Amino acid sequence: MDIDGTTVIRPAVEGDAAAIARLHLASRAATMPYLPPQRRTEDEVTHWIREIVLPECRTWIAVRDGEPVGYAAVEDALLEQLYLRPDVLRQGIGTLLLDEAKRYRPTGLSLHVFEQNTGARAFYARHGFTVVDRSDGSRNMERLPDMTLRWTPQRAADGD
Repeated sequence: MDIDGTTVIRPAVEGDAAAIARLHLASRAATMPYLPPQRRTEDEVTHWIREIVLPECRTWIAVRDGEPVGYAAVEDALLEQLYLRPDVLRQGIGTLLLDEAKRYRPTGLSLHVFEQNTGARAFYARHGFTVVDRSDGSRNMERLPDMTLRWTPQRAADGD
């Protein structure tokens, strides 16, 4: 789907795994400096994307001017991943990917976000997500406090 004349949102395929891994690592390094140092190599992250994320999640990739710039992955009703290349933040690409995830799960969507990730928390709040749970970090491998956010469309929430 061509959204703005330059950005295309399309289903991710196995051949996208290396590009997705690179932007995943770049995004985490640039936007979450509080995370422990990355223990996995780019090859290991590529393997995880190819062998775990792509087979188990509905995954979309955002491509602008032929370059992968973001991706989102949904498993069941959980937004497992939404990452953007750091140089394209605040250009609407995250919204395009999130809108695709919402279309895929029109009855509602949940996600986990680190408490320290104030940028992501503000992004999701702007898109109608609310906090439904908090954790001390025992449920994530980084061992950092996190939150569960939930989006429920107004129509579904009203019972229409």
